[in-house]
Amino acid sequence: MSPLVPLVMFGWIPVVLYLFMRFPPQRAVIISFVAAWLFLPQASYPLPGLPDYTKMSATCYGILLATAIFDSGRFSRFRLGWVDIPMMGWCVSPFLSSMSNNLGLYDGVSAVLTHIVAWGLPYFLGRLYIDNWTGLRQLAIAIFAGGVAYAPLCLLEIRISPQLHRMVYGFHARSDFAQSIRFGGYRPTVFMEHGLAVGAWMMAATLAGIWLWKTGVLKTFMGIPMKWWVPFMVVVLILVKSTGAYILLVLGVLALFSALKPLKTSIIITLIAILIVSYVSVAASGMITPEARSHYMEQLKQVVPVDRVDSLEFRLKNEEILGEKAREQVVFGWGGWGRARVYDENGEDISVTDSLWIIAFGNYGLVGLISFVASMLVPVLAFCWFAYPARTWTHSNVAPAAVLMVIVLLFMFDCVLNAMPNPVYTLTCGGISSLVLNNPAIQPRRRHRRPKPATAKESYALSR
Repeated sequence: MSPLVPLVMFGWIPVVLYLFMRFPPQRAVIISFVAAWLFLPQASYPLPGLPDYTKMSATCYGILLATAIFDSGRFSRFRLGWVDIPMMGWCVSPFLSSMSNNLGLYDGVSAVLTHIVAWGLPYFLGRLYIDNWTGLRQLAIAIFAGGVAYAPLCLLEIRISPQLHRMVYGFHARSDFAQSIRFGGYRPTVFMEHGLAVGAWMMAATLAGIWLWKTGVLKTFMGIPMKWWVPFMVVVLILVKSTGAYILLVLGVLALFSALKPLKTSIIITLIAILIVSYVSVAASGMITPEARSHYMEQLKQVVPVDRVDSLEFRLKNEEILGEKAREQVVFGWGGWGRARVYDENGEDISVTDSLWIIAFGNYGLVGLISFVASMLVPVLAFCWFAYPARTWTHSNVAPAAVLMVIVLLFMFDCVLNAMPNPVYTLTCGGISSLVLNNPAIQPRRRHRRPKPATAKESYALSR
């Protein structure tokens, strides 16, 4: 490990303080989150009695400290709302699991603190700072800018293999290098945990670019027209070799473009949410039998590459055995310390937890699973069902919020198959929740009317 690692990790809090001195607080928060997630190392330092010190905990601590120093009045203006209840339940669920499994008060409090740092604080900071049209616009552009910044790094690692993390910080982000090989080439990881996380980020950046360009919110970026940036980002996303990201992009484009004439509907959003809830409900209940799974996989192999179907089937097999174990403690789950995993008679772990939903179900039971899914879906559905229907999504104010709402939905969709949490999406979810609660009015578009020609009398008066 390079000496640069502790330097940037422990030096990040002063950097965040400087950002608050250099920029308006809202912009400083956005820069802090995006820059930390994209470029800080995959490292952690244990802290006695506290969650491990990571790049995201450093960011959250730095922002809280900066807020207390430079913007303390913002705390007093914060008000909890009904849309915050699912996230509160998700953060408290580890305590309920620890106590129900007799793991002790200390374990419960420690688990809650870990959840608060990983999920609660990014959401809270989104509620606190990304609470208006300007903040959501800046965040959408920042996600696109982050994708643009990552594009050349992705292209480099596609050529030389995932080496940047090792070259800069002295170690690989993942020990299993084989997962970086895909379709006869390399899948980049840059400074993230996995190539899947990079694929999801590049998908979000590309989707943001497409919609900001389509709605006229962002016509140029760095002096280059968006009509050149968008195809470039699509090509880079394809080269990243993340099949799931391709599917997510297609779903996102369908969801957003269904808001255009003549449809002007959010039906795609509703269908994706129903699909998420239906799959999680059916899988958690154990209704998917091995025979049915094998039948569907054989049919899927007729239209999808066999290796991709085999990967999906491997995940589903593990979800079956993990779900069976989880149903033994169905209400509050098994708690931490790997107690939700499946072991053979020799004590060897024979399970793989690929999906975030099965981790939530096994560790925290139905209480944790329901609160987790609701924490992401409730703000999304409240946005498009009640606050801002699809016909408003092309408005210059609403367009950035609309694409961010879809990104949060796609993140939840990705959690059905993968476990790649991203605090920038949690920050975004907090911002969408604030918008739903505040419900600011949409300012009408200014119409630039051609001035009427002057009358003869007016022309004579002006000429004198």
